[in-house]
Amino acid sequence: MNILKPRFWQKKSNIFSILLWPISLIFLILSIIKKNISSSKSFDIPIICVGNIYIGGTGKTPLSIFIINEIKKTKKPVIIKKYYKEHRDEHELINERNAPLILDKNRSKAIIEAKKKGFNVIVLDDGFQDHSIKKNLNIICFNNRQLIGNGMLFPAGPLREKISSLKNAQIVVLNGEKNEAFENLILGISKKIQIYHSKYIPLNIDKFKNKKLIAFAGIGSPNNFFEILRTNSLNLQETLAFPDHYKFTQKDLETIVNRAEKNNCEIITTEKDYHRIKNYNFKSIKYLELKLEILNKDQFIKQIFNFL
Repeated sequence: MNILKPRFWQKKSNIFSILLWPISLIFLILSIIKKNISSSKSFDIPIICVGNIYIGGTGKTPLSIFIINEIKKTKKPVIIKKYYKEHRDEHELINERNAPLILDKNRSKAIIEAKKKGFNVIVLDDGFQDHSIKKNLNIICFNNRQLIGNGMLFPAGPLREKISSLKNAQIVVLNGEKNEAFENLILGISKKIQIYHSKYIPLNIDKFKNKKLIAFAGIGSPNNFFEILRTNSLNLQETLAFPDHYKFTQKDLETIVNRAEKNNCEIITTEKDYHRIKNYNFKSIKYLELKLEILNKDQFIKQIFNFL
């Protein structure tokens, strides 16, 4: 979705959400109809779905890569993503992490192709709302800074479907600080859900310390990236937020570079954004390398293998 998320999506009660609610209701009715007329197809290969109900910025792709790299020690897994031309940055990031990837506009066709190529575990990066495929395991991602926002469905809020849909999930991964109230809300929907916590560990943070920085990001939730920088005590002079999968132009980047030079700053962005702009060859633009860490990692991996 090539828009910046509106701020009212995080506000519990506001006039914009109220005005947009009738449209959300139409989307809800259409999604219920689509779900009821969809026939769920089973495949004789284990399918793990890493999805979300909050639109963008929940960390599905990093978690998919993490899972692949753990289970490929004993299995032959592959990530499957629905093909979108504008998501090339995510495709390159997955490839750089040595995670096998199959893209197709039809996920079922991609699963059939994966079987033909000898893969024996499927990790769907997104697809929780795709009811045409029966999954063995549903893992839903949240970021603790957004959680479910105002709790309303798109476009009145940031949710792709109601939080009650978590009854179809077995695992929830919360990125960030623990939130007891939200975790109790999840367990109120289903006590069978196992909740895990994750965090991002910066790998090259030292090269940016004691420097004035301009940070920019065109990801699902740019503020999550900026908060990582602030949490690590980096000297942010300015932050520039762009829509998810934003297609940067030469002029966009020249403007950022000129602004940095004028203010004697260095430039930092996300690794995902860097993959989108690297062909422009701006040497002054650097990116922050992040590693995803799962608390209780051994228990998390064990539960995945139990479902496999």
